[in-house]
Amino acid sequence: MQKVINLELGRDCPAVQLPTGNTVVLPAGSTVGITEAKDGAYVVQALGSQFRISGKDADALGLEPWDGREEPSRPPVSAAPVSERQVWDALRTCYDPEIPLNIVDLGLVYGVGIEQPADGPAKVAVKMTLTAPGCPLAAVIAHSARQRILAVPGVQDAEVEIVWDPPWNPSMMTPEARLQLGLD
Repeated sequence: MQKVINLELGRDCPAVQLPTGNTVVLPAGSTVGITEAKDGAYVVQALGSQFRISGKDADALGLEPWDGREEPSRPPVSAAPVSERQVWDALRTCYDPEIPLNIVDLGLVYGVGIEQPADGPAKVAVKMTLTAPGCPLAAVIAHSARQRILAVPGVQDAEVEIVWDPPWNPSMMTPEARLQLGLD
């Protein structure tokens, strides 16, 4: 069974009807069910049909816009020291669109590694998981986490690896997150 994430469009949104290819505008306030997110686009169910929404219009879904390509070249990054706390704090600003909590409090981040040469900018590696292996927004969440890490001063490069061991379960959430979701 395919997992569907239902969201309400925050603005009118251009879309392409599948499989016909007709261009339409889905009206603000429409409920759409995201069934797939890949290659910088979203496949949604709405109005009895399937549509493709470009990643550049992700803001209409309440998500961070993304065109699916690698980020353009960035200006040189300073060699400022990067702390593990800075990276964890940056990851706390990344949210799972399906659950209104950040990925750290959800217990999705398993580890942070920083390679900091004495004379250069840092490279950060993060291992994280998702609440379910079939999550249709896996690429979007990983991309968002990477973008947050790259925004930390002194970080030149970041890699976010999705892992499935150990499998995520609700006990990995912080006590505050469990309370917020009514699990305690």
